[in-house]
Amino acid sequence: MAERKPTGSRKNLPDLVFDGLLQSIKSGSYGVDERLPTEHALAAEFQVSRPVVREALRRLRDQGLVYSRRGAGTFVRQIGLRQPLGFGSVESISDLFYCYEFRLTLEPEAAAAAAERRTDDMLADIAAALDLMRDATARKRHREDADFAFHGAIARASQNRYFWTALDALKEHIDVAMQFHGQSLKQSPSGLEHVLDEHTRIFDAVRDGDAGAARKLMRDHLTGSRDRLFDGRPPGPRR
Repeated sequence: MAERKPTGSRKNLPDLVFDGLLQSIKSGSYGVDERLPTEHALAAEFQVSRPVVREALRRLRDQGLVYSRRGAGTFVRQIGLRQPLGFGSVESISDLFYCYEFRLTLEPEAAAAAAERRTDDMLADIAAALDLMRDATARKRHREDADFAFHGAIARASQNRYFWTALDALKEHIDVAMQFHGQSLKQSPSGLEHVLDEHTRIFDAVRDGDAGAARKLMRDHLTGSRDRLFDGRPPGPRR
């Protein structure tokens, strides 16, 4: 099945499925405690693969909008729609620095937890994102969507929904930072390859169950990304 590509938008496929289901829930197309269509049916409706649908449904569950019953399916929750964490919009370049600062308190621990708790399916999600990054690097490109998918898959592999919910709420900020970072990498002959190697070593540590190495490698990766943009210092006073 050919997956429908987003047009005129930077949103990836799971974003589009998530937004479509969210609007259906908000509009009342699916009532309280009503079962959503099966993954197979949703994949056909949105013209995407089942793993894409699965990721969108995971986000809905993480945000408390739906719940699952083993063997029965996914159902709409009987509570008011909860909004995800909100960090506002990116207002200045210094916001990106402070976003990195916050991620440094969050993602190394998520990576360590992922090394201890990841399942084979979760590891496959991380590997799939890494494969997209490897393909883009071979073509001298930086794919922000694959980069974010890699970090998101590790957060989910931690099996701690607070890590993933916080990272998801930061997506706009992270996307902007990754665009700037991607441009800076292209200015160095080996920049893209170096960052791919950083991600590969993080994946290896998570795969091997080495929590200490996963924590350190993620911290080193984020610190390096931040310092390539800011030399380790905020770009100006916070007003």
